Amino acid sequence: MSQLQKMYEEQVVPKLKEKFNLGNIHQVPKIEKVVLNMGLGEAIQNIKILEAAVDELTNIAGQRPVVTRAKKSIAAFKLRAGMPIGCMVTLRRKRMYDFLNKLINVALPRVRDFRGISAKAFDGAGNYSLGIKEQIIFPEIDYDKIDKIKGMNITIVTSAKTDEHGRELLSLLGMPFRK
Repeated sequence: MSQLQKMYEEQVVPKLKEKFNLGNIHQVPKIEKVVLNMGLGEAIQNIKILEAAVDELTNIAGQRPVVTRAKKSIAAFKLRAGMPIGCMVTLRRKRMYDFLNKLINVALPRVRDFRGISAKAFDGAGNYSLGIKEQIIFPEIDYDKIDKIKGMNITIVTSAKTDEHGRELLSLLGMPFRK
């Protein structure tokens, strides 16, 4: 069992149950999945960028990502339907908790001029999304082998019904929200 998962079950669940006056343990919000997405528009001209992104995302997530393809053709961008333009991976269970632990305790503190993440990026249903500008904040990435700095989107999907429940869940897990 992951360190973060153990903390969730032993410390976070009782606090959430007490704070929101929840009668049943199944009403307590939990994290269902984490989705990592890299959109690479430059992959149209250079397919090697996409291959490097797949390798980096595999190292970061511990799971091989799926290559995403364009749904529509856009002539202005020289893009045709079906062309590979990004990659994404969905993490659940142990890998999800391991990734969140690494994100909260290792990667986010390595961001330059880090003052916390915005508490306003919830979607109204308790899910949180954040963007990272540089993939080099993760310890698995070898700085010398990077050809191009790439960003990524991270979406944390929770079972919370409201943003308040989701925010409380993530802050109790240690997510460094800005004051």
